Amino acid sequence: MINYNYLTDFKIVEETHFDSWIINSCKTEGFSVQELNYIFCDDQYLLKINQDYLQHDYLTDIITFDYVSGKNVSGDLYISIDRVKENAEDFNVSFENELKRVMVHGVLHLMGYSDKSDTATAEMRAKEEEKIQLFHVEQ
Repeated sequence: MINYNYLTDFKIVEETHFDSWIINSCKTEGFSVQELNYIFCDDQYLLKINQDYLQHDYLTDIITFDYVSGKNVSGDLYISIDRVKENAEDFNVSFENELKRVMVHGVLHLMGYSDKSDTATAEMRAKEEEKIQLFHVEQ
């Protein structure tokens, strides 16, 4: 089950398309979705989570809380829509493309992918692109 929670004016129009895409992205890695909670918020909300739970005092686009059990993906994924918008401008990509990248980035973390080294980051970016391409594949 995938839940979408909105703490900003932003709202995904076709949630079922995103459901199918995320479920399919997990399947391609040998995982199944148990429960994912996407919480779309603003910079200040995510900054407070970053400070309170991770002791980090900086803005970020996503924070993922991992509740994975074996090959069953579960977690809470907090996404700052402010960061997604700014990142899209900075990277010269569409908002929709950047949103998909951030959404799948969190899920990839839940499936064991890291971005703590240059090599791991390169693998993560390749996986993000691979999964973004699946969005338009018939589910």
